[in-house]
Amino acid sequence: MRIRLALLTATTACLPLAATALPAQAATTDTHLEGRLPSGAAYVMDVPASWNGTVLLYSHGYTPAGAPNPPENAPRSVARDTLLAQGYALIGSSYATNGWAITEAVPDQLATLDLFTRKFGTARRTLAWGTSYGGFVTSMLAERHGGRFDGSLSMCGLVQGGIANWNSTLDPVFALRTLLAPDSGVRLAGFADQAEAVAAGKALTSKVDAAQQTPGGRARIALAAALHNIPGHNDPAQTEPGPGDWKTAQSNQYAAVRGLLQRPAFAWRQEAESRAGGNPSWNTGVDYSSMLARSPLYKEVTELYKEAGLSLRTDLMALDRAPRVSADPSAVRWMRNTSVLSGRLTDPQLTIHTTGDALIPVQSQSAYRRAATASGAAGLLRQAYVDAPGHCTFGPGETLAALHTLEHRLDTGRWDTSPGALNSRARAEDPTTEPRYLPYRPSTYPRPYDLAHPGAARP
Repeated sequence: MRIRLALLTATTACLPLAATALPAQAATTDTHLEGRLPSGAAYVMDVPASWNGTVLLYSHGYTPAGAPNPPENAPRSVARDTLLAQGYALIGSSYATNGWAITEAVPDQLATLDLFTRKFGTARRTLAWGTSYGGFVTSMLAERHGGRFDGSLSMCGLVQGGIANWNSTLDPVFALRTLLAPDSGVRLAGFADQAEAVAAGKALTSKVDAAQQTPGGRARIALAAALHNIPGHNDPAQTEPGPGDWKTAQSNQYAAVRGLLQRPAFAWRQEAESRAGGNPSWNTGVDYSSMLARSPLYKEVTELYKEAGLSLRTDLMALDRAPRVSADPSAVRWMRNTSVLSGRLTDPQLTIHTTGDALIPVQSQSAYRRAATASGAAGLLRQAYVDAPGHCTFGPGETLAALHTLEHRLDTGRWDTSPGALNSRARAEDPTTEPRYLPYRPSTYPRPYDLAHPGAARP
């Protein structure tokens, strides 16, 4: 299929549409290139006239079905402008479809890199980077196509992989239905279509809204939040709770729980199920008492139950007795083959995550560390943390610092990922904002699932 190109420049000069782009080394102007791949995915490329020889392949985050899906080649405009000024070539695609598009995202990103090479020549260094779902795409590229890259940077990534993600998304809604709407008949998985999934999400949301008006309901919502490790400060607009301020923490978690119900747990799950051919997650055999005991939110839950005069033990027994959700084996196989990571890296990878992330809780990083360690790649992986509420709420300096830290590893053969070194690089990139890297080690991910531990977690 013929690729349609729209070739423009970022300056006042422009090239004829039919012209072939010059190699960046020979270009006299900055080059902006847009078009479509044979898959239908759109792509965008920016190559400065003073290209430094490094190309950054950016993978964007999750785009819901039906939403606009433009191509992106950097996480934010400030980072993009700075990197272009520093001489980096920036490229990325939209992916051919929205939703859980891993089977399109990986080949579309590789096709974008192939096209870049044909147009501009072979890069001296090729790095993959991405945010959120794009962080997952980045790790998948690094693991399964490591020969194409020199290193990778996964930011706030869904690096626990597909099965662990959908299992962990099931746990809080199972607790909410069991404790707040036991006779509602709300379906949690195996949806016939998007309409059924959206209706189920709305029905459970109404029960949660009503429960939030009572002390007992708030305690049970906190229990559900703990099963997903939703932090008590998860949005920059929220009031940060002080030590022992369980009321504020729970109120903040309630807002995140509503977001979980309105998007990932139902609507986004159904879209993923439609690709997998059924439900790829389960909670058969899960011990929720043990899961809660391991959660960093355990103290909050126990205190809220005491204040409400409820028995936590009784509610945990109700979870134990409630009928469980079983997975469709064929859907599990599809998700395992397409969307589960192994930790087998061949080149350095740096991951960064905010500590107050409710959408992809920071514990996902411990799941990926587990996989990389089991695969013998722990020396190639480093993980760093930014003390901030919210999902992917890195400042431009923090983002660029992470990228340059990866480059430092490639240049020297040594990692320098201490918070002090990262913050120093971040200040150099953005002197106006105080950077927030800190020493941190997340708690264990509740239900990890990776290819490095075959048989460790089965439906």
